[in-house]
Amino acid sequence: MILTLTLNPSLDRTIEIASLARGAVIRAAAARLDPGGKGVNVSRALLANAVASRAVVPFGGDEGRQLVRLLALEGLDMVTVPVAGTTRSNVTLAEPDGTVTKINEPGTALTPAELDTVADAVLAAAHEADWVVASGSLPPEVPADVFARLCRRFAGAGIHVAVDTSGPALVAALGAGPALVKPNLDELAAATGLPILRVGDVVEAADLLRAAGARTVLASLGADGAVLLQDRGVWYGEAAVSEPRSSVGAGDAMLAGFLAGGGRGEAALVEALAWGAAAVRLPGSRMPGPSDIDRAHVRTGPPDLTRPLTTCHPAPGREPLPPVPTP
Repeated sequence: MILTLTLNPSLDRTIEIASLARGAVIRAAAARLDPGGKGVNVSRALLANAVASRAVVPFGGDEGRQLVRLLALEGLDMVTVPVAGTTRSNVTLAEPDGTVTKINEPGTALTPAELDTVADAVLAAAHEADWVVASGSLPPEVPADVFARLCRRFAGAGIHVAVDTSGPALVAALGAGPALVKPNLDELAAATGLPILRVGDVVEAADLLRAAGARTVLASLGADGAVLLQDRGVWYGEAAVSEPRSSVGAGDAMLAGFLAGGGRGEAALVEALAWGAAAVRLPGSRMPGPSDIDRAHVRTGPPDLTRPLTTCHPAPGREPLPPVPTP
């Protein structure tokens, strides 16, 4: 069973438009409302493919109650934790060429007592889990080391922890030795201070994350595919999408596919890419089911380190991560 934790879940409204024109009145072609949050999406993707999962979800206010109703309608196995604040709402504007503009609310602060209650819910459910997925942004006032503490807590119990977050929370988690981290290009560049212009730069940056403590790095590269570093292996893969609808949740579907595929090696990377590409072909943050997933268009193999990336990330101007000290 795969347990997911989303500290900052959301209601995600996706509006499809012909084009984004600042200051204009824009007519929507279609709109949909989905439950959101990275861990929530991982659980939804696993549910859609009959993989056992349970989601720990704090919720508050009318938006939070609507989020829980939507998840219940999908049949998601979840542990809900009521909080005093209001669950955030996010808006995504999706254009026909796959361009996505997102407006994400910061979310509501969790009190120390509420955070303790959420942690207790995770600990109570984790004894049945093979993996705990800690993902998404942190609400205001939540300590940056919250995922790091989770990693340390479960390491002794033999439970693998996957972390998919950004900024200080990602950097803090690395030192706790997570079994897996899944950064995107922005997160790689921000965490390592390296310019990322080629596939070789991705490999170098992912190596730094491993030197800092992560055992496996699955780097999602958007339209350029993904790179996996695990043990002594390095794999590159891509899955072409001819008609993209929305990239919202695609990275979460990728992580779900990787874990559903066993969480190891090239075969798991194939699943990750197939699930992620399927999500891009769907509207809003809908998660793909078996009929949506096409593995025939996935290509994997050794990385071409000289291959340029479609989207470049210049150096963000910080020092690279130091390696974890040897005990």
